[in-house]
Amino acid sequence: MSAVPLRNNKAAASSVRSVTVLGATGSIGDSTMDLLRASPERYRVEALTANSNVEALAKLAKEFSARFVAIADTSKFAELKAALAGTGTECGAGESAVIEAGARPADWVMAAVSGAAGLKPALAAVDRGAHVALANKECLVCAGDFFMQRAAKAGACILPADSEHNALFQALASGNRDELVRVIITASGGPFRTWKPADIEQATLEQALKHPNWSMGQKITIDSASMMNKGLEVIEASYLFALSPDEIDVLVHPQSIIHGMVEFSDRSVVAQLGAPDMRTPIAHCLGWPDRINGPAAKLDLAKIGQLTFEAPDFERFPGLRLAFDSLRTGKGATTVYNAANEVAVAAFIAGKIRFGAIARLVEETLDDWVRSGNQAPLTSADDAIAVDHVARNRAAALLPQIALKAS
Repeated sequence: MSAVPLRNNKAAASSVRSVTVLGATGSIGDSTMDLLRASPERYRVEALTANSNVEALAKLAKEFSARFVAIADTSKFAELKAALAGTGTECGAGESAVIEAGARPADWVMAAVSGAAGLKPALAAVDRGAHVALANKECLVCAGDFFMQRAAKAGACILPADSEHNALFQALASGNRDELVRVIITASGGPFRTWKPADIEQATLEQALKHPNWSMGQKITIDSASMMNKGLEVIEASYLFALSPDEIDVLVHPQSIIHGMVEFSDRSVVAQLGAPDMRTPIAHCLGWPDRINGPAAKLDLAKIGQLTFEAPDFERFPGLRLAFDSLRTGKGATTVYNAANEVAVAAFIAGKIRFGAIARLVEETLDDWVRSGNQAPLTSADDAIAVDHVARNRAAALLPQIALKAS
């Protein structure tokens, strides 16, 4: 049983919805708070969290009269308490406090804490049966099977907040699961879509951060340039909608207007379109099962003029191929894929490896994981975190030799 509501089974919504935002000061958090700001009569803020940005977190807590806030960086706790003295807002710090934020009694939770650190707070919301808008890919990439099982068991409703998965979520409502042939996830192709392989190999950090369509954080922008982000989305879609790798296709669509499509058995293809603005899918999740007014620009197809499509190039962007490989391997391989990529991106940002070495480090780490023979189904958050830890250590150990390899 899927925890994702694939049909439009509307439930009565309360007049005022209580909301928690895990990762309130990041790019997804900013978009979410912008939507909450536009409809103060519809939403009440229960809890907010941030990694280390005390100033921004305290400002939001005051603006929205949050009942509880948590800062992941324990060294910032005194500063946070001082900033919110006299407001009546409860404060916490560290992993346990961020998890507590997820466990607080909010109707709707935005799970936007990046990385594996977002898993346990999101599970805390899932386990009490909340509506969870999922913007953290790692929850599914690292722990997809048991995350969705826990959601179904608790009666939680998982709402995809990524633009591509939200598009699929909307399009899937046009048919039944047994009528589905495939889903198609679109990709802009990033800044290196037309570059030669040798040029991609030598791409600089500045070049990798120049995404043609989307304004995002540093890590996800680099992942988009390598198409590792699209690989993560393939894995996420597989777990989110219970799809096999053969039921998922990727199509390069440079304009980023069509975000996802679903093909059904009668060969109808249903697509979701919208301007490239993260507030659109977040607004869909925030209002679900109803729709709310969104501030994104109106889509003007006549002005855009044309929509183009290309097949993805797995040779120039091997990270996408590795995502499908890890899905087929299973037993922790997708967790390894994500962990190794995080290590590789951090090394690229630090100038330790070339851009082209990101995918090579991921592939070597995956190969090492398979050779180790330690693969087993992941049945808990601790299992996933343990595999993540082992994979990061192995990727770090492989880093020096990868840095020396020629392209």
